[in-house]
Amino acid sequence: MLLLDLTHTSHTQARTGVQRVARALQQNLGTGATTVTRDPFLGAWRVLESWELANLAKSQGGPKRGTQWQTLAKWRGRWRRVTGRTASHALRGEYDGLIEPELFSAKVARDLPRLGLQVRGPRIAVFFDAVALRFPELTPPGTVAWFPNYLRELLIFDGIAAISEDSRESLTGYWRWLGVTRPPPVTAIPLGVDGVNPVPDAPIPPASGRPVVLCLGTLEGRKNHGALLAACEQLWTRGRDFELRLIGHVNAETGGGALARVRALQAAGRPLRYDGPADDGEIARAYATCAFTVYPSIIEGFGLPIIESLKHGKPCICSARGAVGESARGGGCLVLDPVDSPGLAGAMDRLLGSPAELSALAAAARGRVFKTWSDYTRELVTWMQSLPRR
Repeated sequence: MLLLDLTHTSHTQARTGVQRVARALQQNLGTGATTVTRDPFLGAWRVLESWELANLAKSQGGPKRGTQWQTLAKWRGRWRRVTGRTASHALRGEYDGLIEPELFSAKVARDLPRLGLQVRGPRIAVFFDAVALRFPELTPPGTVAWFPNYLRELLIFDGIAAISEDSRESLTGYWRWLGVTRPPPVTAIPLGVDGVNPVPDAPIPPASGRPVVLCLGTLEGRKNHGALLAACEQLWTRGRDFELRLIGHVNAETGGGALARVRALQAAGRPLRYDGPADDGEIARAYATCAFTVYPSIIEGFGLPIIESLKHGKPCICSARGAVGESARGGGCLVLDPVDSPGLAGAMDRLLGSPAELSALAAAARGRVFKTWSDYTRELVTWMQSLPRR
C-alpha cells in the first residue's frame, strides 16, 4: 500500500495543473493508495475524511488557490489534540512508498520526515516547474521567497519525477549551482490526458455564428494574456470577425492587469467572453465549439491545455520553447518564437483565414496518440518501485 499526500488538493477549490495531477493520481491509484493530509489542528498526519474525499470528486474549479477547512473539522481536530486523543486518530501502519504530488508548504515540509518514518519503501515527489526562479517578475512575491527552500526540501526524497525534460533540467541545474553532490535521481515522466468522446471532423457551430478562439488557463502574469488580448484587438480593429473565449480563474497577485483589460474590451463591445472557472462538462463543450485554441504562456512545466486541445482534435497556437514546445511536438500546433502580440495576431489571422490549413492541423491533432492518466500513474509507480531507499 502506498501513501499519497493530498494536504492541499483535498482542501482547495482550485483546479490548476498541480491539482489535476494530484486528483488523477488519487483516482487511478484507487485502493492501491491511502490518501493522507497533514492536519494542523490535530497536529498529525491522518487519513482523509469523507468531506475531504467529496471535495476531491468535485469537477468545478474555484476562484481561490488557498486551502479551506470546515469549521467543524477545525474544532474536532483541536478537541482531539487537547484531550490527548491525537494518537488514536493519527495515521497508523507501515507503507510501501510515498508519493508527494503537491507543491508542499514549509509546514508540511517540516512534518514530511515524520511521515517518512512510516514508509519502508521509496519516497518520490512530482516536480512541476521552476517558474519562480526563471521568471520572478511574473510570480507572486511570496512564492519567489519560498521557492528556493522548497527546491532544497526536495532533496529528502528518494527520487523526483519531473513532468517534462525542461523541468528536469531546471531542477538538476539549480542543484548543480548549489553544489549538491549527491542529489536524488530525477527523471522526466510527461503527463497524461483525460479520454474524450470521438472527435468530430468539424467544430460544432457556436451559438454566435462566428468562429470561436478558446484560451484555457489561469489569468496570471506568465500566461501572457496581455499579448493575446492585444493581438485580438488588432484583428478586431482590422475587421476580422471571431469571438475570444477565456476560461480560468484569476491570480489575484499577477492577473489583475489582464482581467482589467478583459473588462475594458467587453465594455467596448468586443466579442470577448470570460467564464472564470468552469467544470469538466463546460470545458468539454468549449472545446467542441471552438475552431482552435491559443495558449500564449511564456513558460510552463508541461502545458496540459495544449495536449487537451489536441486530444479534442483542436489545433493550438503556442510557444515553440521549453516544455510547451515539448508538448507541441508531433503535429497539430502552430508554434511561435517569441510569443508576442504581432506573432499571435499573425497566427490567429492565418488560421481564421485559411480553412485548409486549419483542417490539416486538426487532422494532425486527431492523429496524435497521448498517454492516459492511467498510463502516467502506471509509469510513475513502476519507476518509483525501481528506486532504492536513500
